[in-house]
Amino acid sequence: MDYTEYLRKQKEQKENPSVAPSSIVVELRAAAGGDEASLFAHELKDMYQKYAEQHKWKARSLDDLTLEITGEGAYDALRYETGVHRVQRVPLTEKSGRIHTSTASVAVLPIRSKSKIDILPVDIEMEFSRSGGAGGQNVNKVETAVRLIHKPTGIDVRSSSERSQLANREKAMQILSAKIDQLREEEEAEKHAATRKAQIGTGDRSEKIRTYNYLQDRVTDHRLKESWHNLPKILAGGIDDIVETLRKAEASNS
Repeated sequence: MDYTEYLRKQKEQKENPSVAPSSIVVELRAAAGGDEASLFAHELKDMYQKYAEQHKWKARSLDDLTLEITGEGAYDALRYETGVHRVQRVPLTEKSGRIHTSTASVAVLPIRSKSKIDILPVDIEMEFSRSGGAGGQNVNKVETAVRLIHKPTGIDVRSSSERSQLANREKAMQILSAKIDQLREEEEAEKHAATRKAQIGTGDRSEKIRTYNYLQDRVTDHRLKESWHNLPKILAGGIDDIVETLRKAEASNS
């Protein structure tokens, strides 16, 4: 892409927030299952990071279970990962061989240069803390990590990846705007849920969208009612087949 094309795309995105963004935030949270759920959430984060690296996109951690991915096509590829992911396996600590079921939620947030809504400063509560990390001159001495709480919705975000408090504040504000935008979109989708028949679901994180079954070496997407084998490859970022099937399902349903 030459510089003129780059400027054109930047201008287009600012004028039209619906244009697919080149940057996304993948936020993961451990749900049911205690330590197993936390372990699974970290494994999913690694899966998305490796997938991004395979596509030559830039991926970096913003926080423990928050990943920023930058690259053209990233949002289009991963937008349907939003929802509840379930894992079924025998934990290493399970002596009786009993299968455990744990879940983790995934939210894929598009980061746009222009938010669809205005956030009032009076509605934001801000907290500062020391960034975690090993070593470094200032990493644990200066309160550079920023947490923002949107009081009307209760949404909170944290950024600790940047070196300065100002940079973390700007990054946290971007994520907060994206989460509020998503909340508004989900509320709108619920109003029309009775008439919506999309094959891959609403994208709401409360939906159980996929199961990773270790004993059967199988991943099943419940929206498509299709399965794929070779779990090690999939968890190493090999989700291209799943992504393409989801894209085709959405295209055929449009």
